[in-house]
Amino acid sequence: MRVTHIFAAAALALVSTFSLADTGAEQAIRKSLETLQLDVPVESISASPMAGLYEVKLKGSRVLYASADGQFIVQGYMFQLKDGKPVNLTEKAERVGVAKLINGIPVAETVVYPAIGETKSHITVFTDTTCPYCHKLHEEVPELNKMGIEVRYVAFPRQGLGSAGDQQLQAVWCSKDKKSAMDKMTDGKTVDAPKCANPVAKQFALGQSIGVNGTPAIVLADGQVIPGYQPAVQVGKLALSVK
Repeated sequence: MRVTHIFAAAALALVSTFSLADTGAEQAIRKSLETLQLDVPVESISASPMAGLYEVKLKGSRVLYASADGQFIVQGYMFQLKDGKPVNLTEKAERVGVAKLINGIPVAETVVYPAIGETKSHITVFTDTTCPYCHKLHEEVPELNKMGIEVRYVAFPRQGLGSAGDQQLQAVWCSKDKKSAMDKMTDGKTVDAPKCANPVAKQFALGQSIGVNGTPAIVLADGQVIPGYQPAVQVGKLALSVK
């Protein structure tokens, strides 16, 4: 059962009851989650900023909330008012998880377009060489590089593994000069490359785990995900604002 489909309402009451004195909140929550048959592993359970509510971090950065007895599981945003302004605590927690995953991708497994001069920031872009808006963004990569932003491409065949996009991306990653192959592919040219062990399927799965469902998907250094094409000026401004 997928996380995105398990909650039709804000909370789900479970029929099981637990003795917290015997098992503890974490064990009760984990047992409840097992009942829900999530297809995503639980990475951690900890107290949330709201008293009596626990934060459940799933693999891939998703966050749920649970009552201490495990009888209520909630999916949604938690806001905290600070100085009269709402702060999305859920989004902040999810960004930390995304940043850890994305920044943990070995640079050697990406197609890198380095910054010109000082590297002030970097972005990671899930791309598909058959995607028109990916082509449009690619045309603006030199502008981003001039702004001091390194662009790292990772693969995301939007029509799934085995699709034409998947085959093209594998050819890029199996080329001796991945950067040149990427340029050719996004310019509508073909690239011949021998089959090789490559990270395309792994990167596709990673993208799915953080909620990517289309291309381009731009991830800033702090884990913020920008879905879809945005002009270089806007992307650059956001990338450079990351502390």
